[in-house]
Amino acid sequence: MTLSLYDSASRSQRAFEPQRPGHVGIYLCGATVQDAPHVGHLRSGIAFDVLVRWLRRRGYDVTLVRNVTDIDDKILAKSQAAGRPWWAWAYRFEREFSAAYDALGVLPPTYEPRATGHITEMVGLVERLLARGHAYRGDGANVYFDVASFPDYGALTRQRTDNLTSGEEDASDKRSPHDFALWKAPKDEEPADAAWETALGRGRPGWHVECSAMAHRYLGESFDIHGGGIDLRFPHHENEQAQSHAAGYGFARLWMHNAWVTVGGEKMGKSLGNSLLASEVLRQWEPAVLRYALGTVHYRSTVEFSDESLTEAAGAWKRLSGFVIRSAERVGTVPREEVAQLDVTRLPAAFVEAMDDDLNISAALAVVHEHLRRGNQALHDGDDAALTDTQLLVRAMLDVLGLDPFAEPWHTGAATGADAEQALSQLVAAVIAEREEARRTKDWGRADELRDQLATAGIRIEDAADGTRWELTGE
Repeated sequence: MTLSLYDSASRSQRAFEPQRPGHVGIYLCGATVQDAPHVGHLRSGIAFDVLVRWLRRRGYDVTLVRNVTDIDDKILAKSQAAGRPWWAWAYRFEREFSAAYDALGVLPPTYEPRATGHITEMVGLVERLLARGHAYRGDGANVYFDVASFPDYGALTRQRTDNLTSGEEDASDKRSPHDFALWKAPKDEEPADAAWETALGRGRPGWHVECSAMAHRYLGESFDIHGGGIDLRFPHHENEQAQSHAAGYGFARLWMHNAWVTVGGEKMGKSLGNSLLASEVLRQWEPAVLRYALGTVHYRSTVEFSDESLTEAAGAWKRLSGFVIRSAERVGTVPREEVAQLDVTRLPAAFVEAMDDDLNISAALAVVHEHLRRGNQALHDGDDAALTDTQLLVRAMLDVLGLDPFAEPWHTGAATGADAEQALSQLVAAVIAEREEARRTKDWGRADELRDQLATAGIRIEDAADGTRWELTGE
């Protein structure tokens, strides 16, 4: 079995071979923290969380870098309109994004660098591009990437330069409308502390150079996978690749892009007025249901978000989690460590084949539901051995999707099955110990009170020479 992934750059699915055997480096474009996260923002985090979980299940040591863009034009404009410091505005929404990721069970990245913490690396990259003849100075501290100097520009999205623009507002000091900003001189209306004194002059980085510099800092000159939403392919990822290649770096060996979330067939976004804040959706629906709705559609397929899709997800989650809980009540809970560490060779072959096929979630879920039916049959037949094995397999497969009902954050801590017996034994033992102490001090009233409390709870005790025994009366 060989893992294959779809490469957006070559538009082909190919066998995945990391540049370092056993290790995978991934750079994922994270949030631009200009406002509260909506459901569409969370699709990328969940999609690549599944990728990371599968790579780790396959035995890879994965380094995931997910950046935070905490300074850009929109952050400055929105914070000024609200009368707040730009850095406080960015931090507020960074925390909201983190809370949403945590609520949906998205594993934390290995590193989560902020753009403002890597100005030195960005200045160094711009200086390198200037020295190599791929950048030029405009007015003041402005520095632009010279698209005409780099013939391979447009290779990622397979577009002709003549048909492209930089995606930025035009400026009189640019040689061509295709060129894009690497370093920006401060504007009069911008806060004074939103700029840095550097060898390039006083200013701040352009959006695209931020990710190239941070990817290089944490993953080196080349790395395995660059990910993000499909809407970032142009101009952001195209510009990232161009400036990194122009600097002499190999950069990403494979590109993966997730499709967006739509509402009524339209891309979810603030500009369309159809955004659904994550916080509001999570007040109405269980986080696991939202995760199921967003994370069980193939990452390259559009998710149509609606009350109907959430209702369907809720039903599926109830069936899956219900089986896991019932099986645990019958045969006890398979330890979480055993579920998380189950070797890929012990997973159903059809599930592994589906996940290795560019994370074919729909085919993988079919295997999960097939085992769910087997588990329910084992429950009906009283086949405890088969039930224990099926609980392990179902939970391990769900764990790959971030949906093991007994994993954080879904597990409520409620004891079932063998767990409940252990908890009951500890509680009864504590009451008996307290009763023994009351009897030792001749507090007969307290001793009788404790005995009566146990009796009311359906527990009968019997004092004997070798200690006090207890049993459930069934009453």
